[in-house]
Amino acid sequence: MDGPSSLKEISQGPRSEGKGLSSKPSFSIRTRISLGFLICFFLALGITLVSLFSVFRLENKLRFLKIADNFTFEIQQARRFEKNFFLYGTNLADALSHAQAADTLVQTDALNLESVVGKAKSNDLANHVRRYIALLEDLQTGELKRPPMPSAQHHALEVDLRLHGGEMVSLALNMVQKERQSVEEILRWARRVPIYFLIFLFFLMFYLAHLLSRQILGPLTQIMKYTQRIAQGDFTPVLPSRPYRDEFSALREAMNRMLEELGHRQAVLVQSHKLRAIGTLTAGVAHELNNPINNITLTAHMLLEDYKDLSDGERLDMIKDLISQSDRSQAIVRNLLDFARESESKTEPLDLSQLVQETINLAGNQIKLSGAHIDISISPNLPRVHGDHQQLNQVFLNILLNALDVTPKGGKIQISVALEEPKFLAVKIIDHGQGIPEHILPNIFDPFFTTKNKGKGTGLGLSVSQGIVARHGGEIRVQSKSGEGTTFAVILPITTIPAPELTAQVRELA
Repeated sequence: MDGPSSLKEISQGPRSEGKGLSSKPSFSIRTRISLGFLICFFLALGITLVSLFSVFRLENKLRFLKIADNFTFEIQQARRFEKNFFLYGTNLADALSHAQAADTLVQTDALNLESVVGKAKSNDLANHVRRYIALLEDLQTGELKRPPMPSAQHHALEVDLRLHGGEMVSLALNMVQKERQSVEEILRWARRVPIYFLIFLFFLMFYLAHLLSRQILGPLTQIMKYTQRIAQGDFTPVLPSRPYRDEFSALREAMNRMLEELGHRQAVLVQSHKLRAIGTLTAGVAHELNNPINNITLTAHMLLEDYKDLSDGERLDMIKDLISQSDRSQAIVRNLLDFARESESKTEPLDLSQLVQETINLAGNQIKLSGAHIDISISPNLPRVHGDHQQLNQVFLNILLNALDVTPKGGKIQISVALEEPKFLAVKIIDHGQGIPEHILPNIFDPFFTTKNKGKGTGLGLSVSQGIVARHGGEIRVQSKSGEGTTFAVILPITTIPAPELTAQVRELA
């Protein structure tokens, strides 16, 4: 079993891992979720501001288009009345009125005009309007004079009016056309942006959902594996898997503290159950020691009483008998001390057949007292396993003592060692007792669960054995049928890897 140094490692391991966890920077899941929603909020805010800006621009352009349409209408009306004047000599005042209205529109919206067509064209348009009004005023003044304006001057005014009027109409139409194209472009862009944003938002939300689920479900899956490993008796500290701290880091620290306590209590339970097994063995040992001690006592008294009457050969035979009985007693005590002695956990190559035979020898006294017959079957040329000699010895002894408890007087117990699978060996201990009821079978590995009478069992043997075998990378399987007996199979991996590395690999596979 694990000794003081192993208990020290168990107690120090989780603490050192806890220090490693506490020294990492904190980046909690709440912060990550808040950050994700904050990113989505700022994206939505950005799209909202862009949309508001687009609406603002669109409103300005629509307002300007209305002004531009009014300007174009006024200029076209002025041109129409201008033509009426040259054709019929009427409506000159109407032409001047519409031209002045167009000039008013240009003056009141000069800034927007400059932003659309540019400052140069805006000034050019204003100059054409003012020049056009001035020509109309000259024409009106000339019409009111007597004598009338000469035909050459009249013709020159007509040409200038048509020139400036045509330029104004051309500039106005170009301006309106340009603004309409700009409005259409804004509308097209406004229709596309929400679609692009929804597509981008979909992928962003999918990424955030995947990221958060991985950040949450991943550690939960690991913790589930840790609990399965703990249930199998492996109390190795939980290692930090991230370069930062979060809520799961606190959970890992709590689990490490729990593992520290469980490891300590497991060591205490193993030791207490070993002491119980020693107590069971001691009863048989006392009975077994009684025979050689009686022989030693009788022989010693005979030697003392008849020393002078005995020949040298008889004395030598009696001394040899004393030595033989003493060696027998020492062997019995030595086996018991080897099992009871607390030492450091040591992993080494083990011959399972030899280990099983040692276990049978250790329980030899109980076997004699129970009158059971042990039938041993060991396959030849079996490979070795890596493990702790005393711990596995305790496992086999626990199961064998349980089998002896349920085996009737003169009954048979079968023990076999053979290949179970290509990479595993199986030690099977089969009794022919009453068997385990089906409703009890799932509970037999629970700590403190026992079917024995009060005072005859602690309910820790199978629980401790399961933890030991799990730490060796194996498992204990049970088959039982009421009235026919029970088969316990200890499955251990065949490997040349040292136990610490083996435990690490088994933990990774778990």
